[in-house]
Amino acid sequence: MQLVWLFLREHVSIIIFEIFLVGFILVLYWLDGFRDMNTAIYSILITLMLTSTFLAARYIIRKRYYEKILQVPNTMEDALQSTGKTAEQIQSEEYVHELYRIYQLEAQELYAAQNRHLQFMNQWVHQMKTPLAVLELMLQDPDELDKKGVQEEVERLKHGLEMVLMNARLDTFEEDMHIEKVDLKHLVMEVVNQNKRLFITNRVFPNVEIAEETLVMTDSKWMKFIIGQFITNAVKYTFEEGKKVYITTEVSANEVKLHVRDEGIGIPSTDLKRVKKAFFTGENGRKSGESTGMGLYLADEICHKLGHTLTIDSVVDAGTTVTVTFNLS
Repeated sequence: MQLVWLFLREHVSIIIFEIFLVGFILVLYWLDGFRDMNTAIYSILITLMLTSTFLAARYIIRKRYYEKILQVPNTMEDALQSTGKTAEQIQSEEYVHELYRIYQLEAQELYAAQNRHLQFMNQWVHQMKTPLAVLELMLQDPDELDKKGVQEEVERLKHGLEMVLMNARLDTFEEDMHIEKVDLKHLVMEVVNQNKRLFITNRVFPNVEIAEETLVMTDSKWMKFIIGQFITNAVKYTFEEGKKVYITTEVSANEVKLHVRDEGIGIPSTDLKRVKKAFFTGENGRKSGESTGMGLYLADEICHKLGHTLTIDSVVDAGTTVTVTFNLS
């Protein structure tokens, strides 16, 4: 009964139109002088028979389709079964299949993002245990508190917190982005000064050679984070004292390139293509034991969202150069 009711609701406009059409024709006959009731009845019966035959055929063709949409599916496969016979039904089913494909892609992206976030948080929590344990041991030491050591561990905690906050904000990047003209030298010097304790502790020294009034269109807050990651990595993987981190620019008519070059251990060629992937620590990460594999991944993602290009060149035992290219056009 539900099938019939649904069918009649769908075709009520056709039934009303047929009634109106028959009435209109009978009125025309009447106005033209035809008064034969037998002819009128015959016309009504013929119209009724043809309409009923048409509707019955339509009902038979669409019955399986109605049964499908009236039945609550138990699985997605049940809902995606192809039962359409008319062009409209077939097109509707193709549309639903395409929607499901899009849904699957979006669900996979959300699952991957959730899994990446969970993995990052697990690694981050594990990494944060080290400075906390060191601070706890320092507090238990009956001798005078080593303020320099405490400051170093606090800096490690701050760096870790900054990274996890940036990772969380990456999903809502567009809401937090503010593009403006930025003085690149002023921005770099701010980041260098923020990391001066890192340079002093590791006895690695910055060498900044950027021309005055080197202006680029970017987001200063996100770029500070990116440059901070480059400097942290440069110092972390420079094990010899007295080495330098060179921060320079290369300006042309259409672009500005910011180079951060260290004199550290370099990146093996087998790892170079993968260093921008999430959670990839590589050979150097295993040596330091403190890498989350997220720093360069976040930097690359942020550069992509800002419209910049990030490239990395490295030679083992000679150093690594990280370049961000800003388009001026």
